Amino acid sequence: MRFDKTLDVQRAMAIYAHPDDAEFGMAGTVAKWTKAGVEFTYCMVTNGASGSQDPDMTRERLRDIRATEQSEAAKILGVKNVVFLEFEDGYLEPTIEVRRAVARQIRIHRPDVIFTMDPTMRYGGGYVNHPDHIAAGEVVLRSINPDASTRQMLPELWQKERLEPHKPKALFLMAFGEPDTIVDVSDVVEVEMKALLAHRSQIDEDSVDFIKSWMKEAGKKKRYAYAEGFKVLRFEEDGAPRRNARREGRKAPQARGRRVSRSTTPSPRGRRSR
Repeated sequence: MRFDKTLDVQRAMAIYAHPDDAEFGMAGTVAKWTKAGVEFTYCMVTNGASGSQDPDMTRERLRDIRATEQSEAAKILGVKNVVFLEFEDGYLEPTIEVRRAVARQIRIHRPDVIFTMDPTMRYGGGYVNHPDHIAAGEVVLRSINPDASTRQMLPELWQKERLEPHKPKALFLMAFGEPDTIVDVSDVVEVEMKALLAHRSQIDEDSVDFIKSWMKEAGKKKRYAYAEGFKVLRFEEDGAPRRNARREGRKAPQARGRRVSRSTTPSPRGRRSR
């Protein structure tokens, strides 16, 4: 699929903290891209076990419920692979253990584009961003430089696991407020809502109109009925640094603007979807 004149996408990956994170801000784009033939992978970093106020709920039961919901939502959207890393919901930090697990999946699936939340978004509009969202986004940034892309970073991944370094062509950050890229999802909005409602433990029918209102607002500038907004960073496709890139970067760092299945990671934190 050609996203625009310079970006051809065959494989994409969304890396996010909790079940339903992807469905809130990027599921329309996911549905549109899978419809166009893109192989999409979900990588959910935590187990979702903290997302309930029910005093009778247990973390173990909620983990299983939310894994089932996420698998169902992914199937609706046409997502081919779903990986569950199972770090604890609410306790996520960008530790080397988490970074290694995420870098491993990037090297396995080798996406042309990675989606995640913008880790610089901390609060706004009466909302304080969940620290897991920030941590997951931060881990993705570190995966691009250096964790997934640099041979001598986490060398065990290529020495022992034979996973070659990989850098995507572009990073799409979910943007709430000031996107630089707007994606028209008008033709798949009902698919997105169906996927969102698969998260029955978190979302109800009354939420649909509210969420659609966000998408209408995102589309106004381009006169799309419904849209999703992103901040997009583009990278050298071959991963090779330009001459003097490091020196220039010091002055002004900038970017150039399987089936739903078992995780393939040998880490004990990876497990099959249900």
